[in-house]
Amino acid sequence: MSGPGSPVHLKWLVDSGDRLKTADGKIIEVWELRHGKEETILSAWAKHFRAHYCSEASIDFLRGQSSRKTYLEDIKFPSRTSKLGPSVRAGDFGEILVADFLQWVLGYSVPRVRWNSKIVRDESPKGSDVIGFYFEDEKKTSPKDAMAVFESKASFSGSSTTNRMQDAINDSAKDRLRIDESLNYIKQRLFESGDKKMAQKIERFQNPVDLPYREVHGATALYSSENLDTALVCTADTQKTPAKGGAFQPHPNSENLRLVVIKGTDMMTLVHDLYRRAADEA
Repeated sequence: MSGPGSPVHLKWLVDSGDRLKTADGKIIEVWELRHGKEETILSAWAKHFRAHYCSEASIDFLRGQSSRKTYLEDIKFPSRTSKLGPSVRAGDFGEILVADFLQWVLGYSVPRVRWNSKIVRDESPKGSDVIGFYFEDEKKTSPKDAMAVFESKASFSGSSTTNRMQDAINDSAKDRLRIDESLNYIKQRLFESGDKKMAQKIERFQNPVDLPYREVHGATALYSSENLDTALVCTADTQKTPAKGGAFQPHPNSENLRLVVIKGTDMMTLVHDLYRRAADEA
């Protein structure tokens, strides 16, 4: 299920029709990534994935005397073998897939500026994970315009007693505190890249008092099907996000919070293969 012009790998992302419920009764959508072995789709996905870290126009200048493959593997992509690298790979993969979901399934414009500006490759970027924008009318602002802010948490390896859905909900609850910084960062990166038109469009979301818009929040947990514990996921509670002093408080936008689980078989193998292809086929 995907919109016109969407990347071909999104044909593998389908709404399973299953629904879970949190401890406080919120519905959790369950989507499934039914990935396969079709070489043309995997190669196209790897190219799409690589572009988030390094554009085709810049790679030959940036790589210096290194080959494209060596540059990507040793400088740009999270490491496969370091202590933190695999978890950062899983996290980046999850965020990029959620960005695809937000753009081509839900219909938002999603600037892809988060991953190519890392200073340390085995660290996750700061700020809100994925932000998308909807414009009711491209020529003027409208209160029907919308900003969607989604948090993404991945669990692809082994069994875990940590509820990644609750982690995503907790981080989503913090987004209102950091949205100004995240919007400024996106606008700045767009301006620096020469996309002044989109940078100016972002500006309308920096003044919600004079130019009101709808605000949508999302919490997404991604799992390998083999280690998805639905009973654990269902213990998540949007009314119990951490507050100061060890107390709890409701998510500030719990009434407009979209909860999504994305599952797929052997996801970490897919992640490593995608990074390998992205380097080998550069």
